Amino acid sequence: MKRLILLFLIISFSAASQTKPKIYHPEADAQAELNTAIAKAKNSGKHVFVQVGGNWCSWCLLFHDLVQKNDTLSTYMKDNYEVLHLNFSPENKNEETLAKLGYPQRFGFPVFVILNGDGQRLHTQNSAYLEEGKGHSTKKVFGFLQDWAPAAVSPATYSKK
Repeated sequence: MKRLILLFLIISFSAASQTKPKIYHPEADAQAELNTAIAKAKNSGKHVFVQVGGNWCSWCLLFHDLVQKNDTLSTYMKDNYEVLHLNFSPENKNEETLAKLGYPQRFGFPVFVILNGDGQRLHTQNSAYLEEGKGHSTKKVFGFLQDWAPAAVSPATYSKK
């Protein structure tokens, strides 16, 4: 009976680990991916939304899932940002790239960095401020995305009266 229970647990954990999404890629060249995202943002008039974390981070995966499954957040993100999931894990901490971004990992994970199309860092956001209850607040996340969208920081948005 104990062997049967042990076998069941092993199979359950194995199946659960296989269904876990892999949104971060430790093997990737983070700086090259960042440069590509910046170039795309510049050409499209968007900003770059860098989500720093790892596949080991449940909050990182939950945030990604929230944005993907919420049509309002997903559409707004696609319309205003080039998104990059920048890995931080024992396999690859991407320390050089994170140093260039102002050491955002000091805030924990996930942490978000907003860059303009020239690669200038506009903002670093501690994700804890976007939480409510036992998860991220859709309202707070949407407000954050709106606050750092290209139109929000464009001088043309604000007319002189």
